[in-house]
Amino acid sequence: MSFVHLPAWLGILDRKLLRDLWNIRMQVLAIAFVIAGGVSIQLLSAGLMTSLQETRRVYYEQSLMADIWAPVVRAPDRIAPALAAIDGVQAVEARIRMPARIEVPGKSGFAAGELISLPEGREASVNRLYLELGRLPDPHRRNEAAVLKGFALANGLSPGDSLDVIVQGSKFRLTITGFVLSAEHVYSIAPGQLVPDEAEFGVLWMSHLPLAQLTDRRGSFTEAVFRLRDLAQEASAIAEMDRLLAPYGGLGAYGRKDQVSDAFVSSEIDQLRTLGRVVPPVFLAVAAFLVYVVVSRLVQIQRPAIGLLKAYGYSDLEVTMHYFRLLMIIGGIGALMGILLGAWFGHRLTAMYIRYYDFPYLIFRASLTDYVIVCAVSAVAVIGGGLVAVRRVARLNPAEAMNPPPPPDFSRGAGTLITKFDFIDQQTRMILRQIVRWPGRAALTVSGVTASLALLISVMTMTDAMHYMISAHFAEANRYDAAVTFNEARDARAEREVARIPGVTLAEAFRAVPVKLEAAQRSERVVIMGVVEGAELSRLLDAQGRPVTPPPGGLVLSSDLAARLSISAGEEVRISVLEGRRPVRTLPVSAIAETYFGSGAQMEAGDLARLVGESQLASGLYLRLDPEQETAVHNKLRDAPLVTGVTLQNKARDRLSDLMDENLGVSLGVFVIFAAVIALGVVYNTVRISFIERQRELASLRVLGFSRGAVSYILLGEVALLTLAAIPLGLIAGAGLSVYFSHTMASDLFRLPFVINPATYAFATLIILGAAALSSLLVRHQIDRLDLVEALKGLQ
Repeated sequence: MSFVHLPAWLGILDRKLLRDLWNIRMQVLAIAFVIAGGVSIQLLSAGLMTSLQETRRVYYEQSLMADIWAPVVRAPDRIAPALAAIDGVQAVEARIRMPARIEVPGKSGFAAGELISLPEGREASVNRLYLELGRLPDPHRRNEAAVLKGFALANGLSPGDSLDVIVQGSKFRLTITGFVLSAEHVYSIAPGQLVPDEAEFGVLWMSHLPLAQLTDRRGSFTEAVFRLRDLAQEASAIAEMDRLLAPYGGLGAYGRKDQVSDAFVSSEIDQLRTLGRVVPPVFLAVAAFLVYVVVSRLVQIQRPAIGLLKAYGYSDLEVTMHYFRLLMIIGGIGALMGILLGAWFGHRLTAMYIRYYDFPYLIFRASLTDYVIVCAVSAVAVIGGGLVAVRRVARLNPAEAMNPPPPPDFSRGAGTLITKFDFIDQQTRMILRQIVRWPGRAALTVSGVTASLALLISVMTMTDAMHYMISAHFAEANRYDAAVTFNEARDARAEREVARIPGVTLAEAFRAVPVKLEAAQRSERVVIMGVVEGAELSRLLDAQGRPVTPPPGGLVLSSDLAARLSISAGEEVRISVLEGRRPVRTLPVSAIAETYFGSGAQMEAGDLARLVGESQLASGLYLRLDPEQETAVHNKLRDAPLVTGVTLQNKARDRLSDLMDENLGVSLGVFVIFAAVIALGVVYNTVRISFIERQRELASLRVLGFSRGAVSYILLGEVALLTLAAIPLGLIAGAGLSVYFSHTMASDLFRLPFVINPATYAFATLIILGAAALSSLLVRHQIDRLDLVEALKGLQ
């Protein structure tokens, strides 16, 4: 492309702009890809966050989602008006909610589940269902139920099919009337599980009277759900609810932030917010650096042309605006590519999210504000990096600008020292002199490669951290093969019955008690796990991976729970038991443990029994099984009437690994690709601009007899040396960035440990070296095409 082929109506600066863009087209594309990486990730995270937030808000409003849940052992219906009269309560539903076992036709064993009652003859004023298919159960028929859509589809059910359900040891058959979605079951997960399994956990809704008759709950309820007029009154409303329900076995009311389903959705939104705040700035900072390098070296090359333009009367502003337009085109290309990529990835990830979050609809939709922000941020990055480089040259007077800058003086300093080493060959001296000649330029190149390597390592270590925390949770902390949950706390006879099942090689009882912990004017609603002395199958670990055993009379807390309570080992915490006699005690925190999933609080089982004021009971058992009899034991347990849930560790681990690989793995794969693009962009721009600046010098060396290999070594050796110098810095910076990401990406549900495998360092380094090699090959081809005639003219 040249001025000759451009339309005559274009002005001189317009022609120059197009020619400049064509001459640096590869650098423009490299910068645009880096900008696109930052823009697409920012748009992706912002769009997904907006989509989830808006979908959740609209769905919750349409479904009249509860603000407070108040479980109770058994409360009379007559207390419902008093609950409705609590200050701040807008609506209340007193309902029956019972754990159940569901036998699916054609499927061995049972699935865990629960039954929830619906009000008679009217729509619910809280937690209204979304009917997907069929109809809701008829209040005049005692054997009908609506089923959660995900469970029905996972088990191949249809309206009209029948299910056998076991509640409190009684078995009855229900006919499915329809499929529903529930706002409080957007993320449907069985109690005690880490990941959802739609085939193994189902929810059924029946009319209130038939369910009350089947469960012997006539005239009573087991849970009240509330909507508030003002969320600011939540704390006082919960306190009053607990006071009213305490005589009837109230288990402690809790707000939406502690509701399992909403907690998972909120965690995902927080992760997306963190992702959009942390990752894109790194990409855009590197983009600004690339723009600065490209434009600063471009204007240095074009000093004579700038001087000529100013001599013809173009003002400083016009020259600056010329380069400003160049910057805007580069930024515009990158922003457009980023928007298209971000929207495409957003739609792909939204389709994946809809498989885990049961919303009636979920469409990727970034708001206008999101688009404005990503365009503005990319523009600031590009313009900020470019105008700094343009300003200096634009202010030069024509005579000064038309002369090349004075060459550096090598008569002193490091330049002179290089010539004194006889063992350094001539070409290597030229490389070292070039680096010494432009130390700032070399530092920028090293910084760019360091940044790209650090980003690569920090992204890849997230995968290392995920694998480590899965291994630590399943192989170190929880070493059982199966976890069995009883329908209610049982004595030692139940443990003996299960332990005698052929194939069970070890059984350890556990007791789960809901409590409220208070310290430093903070409180948390958790479950204390009572474990046997010297427990082997389920343990808490410290930061070094060593087991933490609860001492007599002491309490062990997970680090995240201790942080939320602002408490450390040796301090005391107030414990309010939320069941039975509801005692209140103060105990010391004996140790702090490290957990990566959820929060943990643990005591010795005997101490917990004394705290609650009961004989030593078990809520369930951890089992070690003979691998050859695992299936037989599982089937036997699923048929046991006292068992409401069985969790197999192998299945849970595989399910969690698949979830991590599919959900986070896709996102991390995208980030790795973009980080590799940054590396390629940094190295390619460096070597390409060096070639443009020195092509006459290199061609002259060819005329003087240097071979193509020698000339290539002079140019590419500089990049290789700077890349090798950047690698150790990048490894250190990557570790620091990984620590930062592990802290910022932590949530109440899971925490990423800081773990870096040596293979990650090696793989990231290979990517950087590969990017340098590819860039060198691209420029090496251009070295072979040097115009020697132009070089001869330059020697005259």
